[in-house]
Amino acid sequence: MWNNNQLTRTLQVQYPIIQAGMAGSTTPSLVATVSEKGGLGTIGAGYFSIEKLESEIQTVKSLTKQPFGVNLFVPKENTGVNPDQIEHMNAWLKPYRRAFHLEEPVVNIEESQKFKDAVNKVIEYKVPVCSFTFGIPDHQIIEKLKENNVILIGTATTVEEAIENEKAGMDIVIAQGSEAGGHRGSFLRLGDSEEPMIGTMSLVPQVVDHVSIPVVAAGGIMDERGLLASIMLGAQGAQMGTAFLTSNESGANDLLKEAILNSKETDTIVTNVFSGKNARGINNQFVKEMSQYQGEIPEYPIQNQLTNQIRKTAVQQGESELTHIWSGQSPRLAKKQKAEELMDRIINQINLIAKNLK
Repeated sequence: MWNNNQLTRTLQVQYPIIQAGMAGSTTPSLVATVSEKGGLGTIGAGYFSIEKLESEIQTVKSLTKQPFGVNLFVPKENTGVNPDQIEHMNAWLKPYRRAFHLEEPVVNIEESQKFKDAVNKVIEYKVPVCSFTFGIPDHQIIEKLKENNVILIGTATTVEEAIENEKAGMDIVIAQGSEAGGHRGSFLRLGDSEEPMIGTMSLVPQVVDHVSIPVVAAGGIMDERGLLASIMLGAQGAQMGTAFLTSNESGANDLLKEAILNSKETDTIVTNVFSGKNARGINNQFVKEMSQYQGEIPEYPIQNQLTNQIRKTAVQQGESELTHIWSGQSPRLAKKQKAEELMDRIINQINLIAKNLK
């Protein structure tokens, strides 16, 4: 039974399909629809205020009694601010701000308290699952969540990161291949090497061979073929982002959805120019112009804050060339559809294949 394994039993879901916690693009409707259809819907709370997170959890709970999760960004240890670096970047971004009549933002790098408050909300509202990106929470937070019976999901882009997730107490690990859209979950640097870019097909079986907790494949998976391939590689399920990003229930702006729907596999690029952290998205004017920048891009969350209003205003004014368009490497497989249609098709097709194999 493809849908009866340690992953589905741990999450208490019917099907091993996880909707990725796409920060800024999930809605209660999307999360609830995926959960109602037997998968695990996820609130992408990476950028949420505590008030916004509380509201989203309450709304999802009013829409479904099925399990769902909250995805949080693990804050990086505060390494301080480089004023010269910020000043240099602000000078470069000035023409964009001038064009949109924007002021320079105030930089705030303190994210630890917001993260702790978000964890407390997960516990307060008895959210059954909490997933993490950009690293592993400290031991105290993990123990606190486990004491409150929260299932924990970590993210890894290498075997070593997966092993560290298991050692830390994660119940499940996402093996995120380089094909994945949006921000990458890398958090360990190996020597002087650059950020790892291992593909999903290569990463998954290697992770499966080195951890005992359930492994979920992620990166470029858009339909039943990707899910079945993941299972054949040893994963117990798949996490899908871009496939749900273009759904009717997604919170992504129509401008961004259309950009993905009209893109091809060669249009994506991994870049840190929007947020200071590597993320895969559609190549556009802003990325190309930023490639001419003479200097070091400020790290996340500083760069993210410096470009935030530029990106938001660009979307509001229909300028898709000046904002981020996160997308995995399989945009040709993206469809404009209801989330329930996507879930139904995947489930029905795999059940049909399973039936024919009997």
